[in-house]
This record gives sequence, structure tokens and C-alpha cells, in this order.
Amino acid sequence: VVVSAEVNASADNQSYCQQPTSLIIKTMRSPILALALLAATVSARQAPFVKPALARATSSSSVQSSKSALDVTSALTTTDVNTNIAIRGGDDDASLSMSARFKIGGYFSLWYILNVVYNILNKKYLNVISAPLTVGSLQFLVGSLYCIILWTTKLRAPPILTPSGKTAVNKVGFYHMAGQELSMMSLNAGAVSFTHIVKALEPFFSAMVSGVIFGKWMNPVVYATLIPVVGGVAYACLKERAFSWLAFYTAMGSNLAFALRAVVSKSALDASGGELGENLTSVNLFGIVTCYAFIQSIPLFLMGEGLSFIQLWKDALPNSSTYELVKGLVISGLFHYLNNEVMYLALSNVHPVTLAVGNTMKRVFIVVASVVVFRTPITVQAAIGSAVGLGGVLLYSLTKQYYEELEKNQAA
Repeated sequence: VVVSAEVNASADNQSYCQQPTSLIIKTMRSPILALALLAATVSARQAPFVKPALARATSSSSVQSSKSALDVTSALTTTDVNTNIAIRGGDDDASLSMSARFKIGGYFSLWYILNVVYNILNKKYLNVISAPLTVGSLQFLVGSLYCIILWTTKLRAPPILTPSGKTAVNKVGFYHMAGQELSMMSLNAGAVSFTHIVKALEPFFSAMVSGVIFGKWMNPVVYATLIPVVGGVAYACLKERAFSWLAFYTAMGSNLAFALRAVVSKSALDASGGELGENLTSVNLFGIVTCYAFIQSIPLFLMGEGLSFIQLWKDALPNSSTYELVKGLVISGLFHYLNNEVMYLALSNVHPVTLAVGNTMKRVFIVVASVVVFRTPITVQAAIGSAVGLGGVLLYSLTKQYYEELEKNQAA
């Protein structure tokens, strides 16, 4: 079994480096396939022929988009004709009907499960074939093929981009690709829990990029809430048993790439005047971005890993069949894409405050699940630092939302 080059720095790799490749398949039997089918069914049925109204990005939508995958997609408002639930921005959650609450709860549950399962399957696959750039690119391919199938079969209305829309999506796709590939490198080099602890710093990067590039500075109180985020993560990483400099640097680079993605998305939307194209629901737009990300990732993995993926594949064959390896790659790629699609379905129906809480809890679930599954040794110091850091992320999100709502009300 091929393991990461930094196996000594990764507790996850140490736990699995002596086990057969078939371990990947053990977690990919009927329940996993059924979950993927459920997620695909849910995402594919979401109002395929409803044309969304394009809206300019506002301060409140920026809060939501900073926690979702793309700022461009958060500027799209859609209405589900079956349930009449729309992007709500500031409605009172208490006004939701019981059926709507169950629907949103189902979205969040499915999002959490898909996210946790993806991170576990992805790490197990990287423990077998240590080629993060190539594996990440092929996962983009799986997501792209999934979207193309939906568009060609008319299960979802195919999107049509304007020239400015193509330019915007191309830019967003680049930073989306960079952020995901750097995340893959971090997960390959270190423990899943360690990577997600470092990635809790993403709000810090978003705040800095927004201020430096856009010149949009927030209330000092908001920046003060970043102190426990930075301090907690730093304290958790100090003397961490699974610490890896490569995992740390690439996770930090991923934070920067995703922060730049959000800024470029909003900038591109403003430059286009909000006219990106037709049939651009949030999931459709994410599908196009995934296709662009795959194309842009091809030269990256060819330059970074060359054809070493083929040799790593051959080295894994004595312990597993080609079918099992292909199956593992396809399922991990499908979970990666569906995780993001279901995230949009969940986040587009809730208040930004609910979003902030949900996104923080998602990272907690990933860290806890990875520690349990991979038996990653975690010190008390790391646990305390992680709790402080994640608590700071939640505090930052809520404080940022409060002051933006305050500014909005004062302006009105």
C-alpha cells in the first residue's frame, strides 16, 4: 500500500499504512451507495426549470456567501415552486411551517453526513494512492460528468452563460480549483482533524482579503472576535502530535484561495452588472464552476505529479482490483460534489445566523468523526485550542452579521 511521503507526521496514515486497499471498499458498500443515490435524487429534483432572479450582492448576502461555496451563487435568489421556500435573507425562522422545518433539517443532516463521509473516504483513498493533485482533479471530473448528465437528460435546465458570465466563472473556477487542490495536499500530508482545525482560520483570511483588496473594513469589535480564532488554532497546533508543516502550509494556502474566490466572485458579479446568463440556479452555477475547475486542474496535476499516478495505481493493484480503485475514486468524487450541492440547498433556505451556527457545527462533526474513525491521538491542549478556535469562528460570524444588519438599518 502506498502511503503519504509524510507518513511520520500523519496519525491517519500511521493507522492505515499496514492495512489492505480493500479497506476503502468496506466503507463503500450498500449504505454509502444508497446515501449517494439519495443525495443525487434530492439535488436533481430541485426546480430544474425555474429561472432565478439575479440580484446584486448586498452586505447581507456577502455574509451568507462567505460561508457558502461561492459569492456569485449567493447573489442568485430562487424560489422552490413546490414548497415556496426562497432565499430569505432576514426572515424570522419561527415563521417556517413544520414541513419546511423538516425539509431544512433534512438538508442539513444530509449535508453533514455527506461532508463527514467524504472526508473519511477521501483520506482513506489518499492513504492508498498518494497523489492528491491527480485525485482532486479526477474528483472534479466526476462532479462535471454528473452535471453534464443532468443537463443532457433535461433533468436540470442547462445553463447558458453570457461572455461576462464565462469570464466570471473562469476566475471563480481557478480559485475554487486552487483551494480544493491545496486542501487535498493538506489532507494527504496530515490528519483530517489537523487540516480542519487549521481551516477554521478561513474567516480571518476572508476578513483580511476583503479589507486589503476591497478596502471594506468592518467594525473593530468584529476583528476582535478573530483573536480567539487565531489564538485557539495556534494553541491547538502547538506541540500537536499529528503536526505537519506541509499540511499546515497547504491548509493555510487553501484558506487564502477560498477567501480570494469569495472576493473575485463578488467583484465579477459587480462587473457583469448581475447579468451572468440564463438558468443559473445556485447548483447550476456551482456545476459550471466545477467544470472549469477540472479543466484548469489538468496542467496542475501534470506538472506537479506527472504520470506518477499510474505507477501508484499499479503499486496498489496487488491488494485490490482495478474495479475497486475506480469505484472508490468515483464514489469519493461523487460525495465531494453532492456535499457542495446539498450545502446550497440547505444554506439557501436559512437566515445567515443559522448558517453561521450550522457551518461551525459541521467542522466540529468532521473533526470528531475523523478522530474516532482514524483513532487519531489528540492532546488535551489540541482539544482546548480547537474548541476555542471554533467558538471564535461562531462568535465572529454572529458579530459580523449583527453589525452588518445594524449598518443596513441605519442606512435605511
